[in-house]
Amino acid sequence: MATLRDRSPVHGLERRSLGPADVVAQSIAGCAPSAAMAATPVIVAGLAGPATVWSFVAATLIALLVAASIGRFTTRMAAPGGLYPLTAQGLGSGAAFAGGVAAVLGYLLLCAAALAGAVLYLRPLLGALPAGAPWVATVTAVLCGSVVTALVVRGVRPAARVVLLVEAVAVGVLVGVFAVLLAGGPLPGPGAGPLPDTGAAGLVAGVVPALAAFIGFEVATSLGAETRRPFRTVPRAVFATAAVTGVLYVFAAAVQTTGFAAVPGGLAGQVQPVQVLATTRGWWWIPPVLHAALVLSFLACAVATATALSRVLFSLARDGAVPAVLGRTHRRFRTPHVAVLIAVPVAAAAVAVPLAAGVPAGGLLVALLGAATVGFLVSYLLVCLAAPLFLRRIGELTPAAVATAAFAVPALFAALVAFVVAAPTSGLVLAVVLAGCGWFVVARRRGVVAALGVYDETVASDVWHRAR
Repeated sequence: MATLRDRSPVHGLERRSLGPADVVAQSIAGCAPSAAMAATPVIVAGLAGPATVWSFVAATLIALLVAASIGRFTTRMAAPGGLYPLTAQGLGSGAAFAGGVAAVLGYLLLCAAALAGAVLYLRPLLGALPAGAPWVATVTAVLCGSVVTALVVRGVRPAARVVLLVEAVAVGVLVGVFAVLLAGGPLPGPGAGPLPDTGAAGLVAGVVPALAAFIGFEVATSLGAETRRPFRTVPRAVFATAAVTGVLYVFAAAVQTTGFAAVPGGLAGQVQPVQVLATTRGWWWIPPVLHAALVLSFLACAVATATALSRVLFSLARDGAVPAVLGRTHRRFRTPHVAVLIAVPVAAAAVAVPLAAGVPAGGLLVALLGAATVGFLVSYLLVCLAAPLFLRRIGELTPAAVATAAFAVPALFAALVAFVVAAPTSGLVLAVVLAGCGWFVVARRRGVVAALGVYDETVASDVWHRAR
């Protein structure tokens, strides 16, 4: 007869403490929907043209397929390592380590991108300071990184409440702004003229940047061990995040394409479409309100991704794949504070150093997001591929699971190739992932690391408390 452990393999974390609102808030903040609503539609329009809205619809469907694949695991297990422990259940330790490296890079770069975004949109609000001076941007990045570090070390629940409030305000502001713009109708003009019909190729091309708007939506999976009812809350949070953000993105794309329907070049011919729509109508108050909302959204994203990053490093440390010190937890706050104190400053330095060298914050933001997307696409691809294999192993394979993987895996692979080809920095991320796999194979053969995929387990005290 199997005996229960005295303590969980992920001991040290505050197990079973987070409610549904805390988990959903972190997952929504992970993909910074406010920022994506403002910035992504114009990028998609440059590729998809008239099919911009449909590109977002297709990207939403892919995100929902990924969420469904994640749900095959999270209804059965709770792990603090995000997607890589799930991948291990279907593809084994080698693929799991690749997913872990990809997740670390993805969260690290997305956290850095969020800090860069906060700096970018905070600078126009600091009118009294010399906005063109590099030191202002550098100091701002360091301060933002310090705030994020303090919040994440303090604990998930305090951070989640801050994130919930901040992201709710940011999304509410963006929805309100877009509703006002929609009510104002299209800008006057001679007409956009016959836009080039990009056809199915344009729609597919537009899906790639549209899909990038969803990265980070699975943050809830890294909180499985700390969630009160993980088998129900985590899969629902991930699926709801994909659905809600998808609706927001389609709405934002529809408003912006409608607003520039009569302007030559349409939405694709704009640089800052939301600001143009507002200032052309004389609504001077919208740009500063928009900037403030985007700063809040980016900071919430940085907190959520730093939280997930620290849990992935914690899990890898407990698996023995990275230094054990990263698996230590704070005695009072019960957070992987060592991982936080190492990872977040690295993310902040990835922003502060280029800014100090004079790199524009906007260009840095785009480069970091592109590279981060590659890490996430690798993770999503592996977990979607692992899901039917996992279900077959436990005797629960269904046609729906096979169909989900059959659609999601080719779509994610095509998006991954597109990102690697489009940006040199993205190729570097993929190279690091592959190098990490090579290191793991060598280390595994030498017996340095064992099987990966640590997850939370029921312990004797859990049963005792329930019995009482």
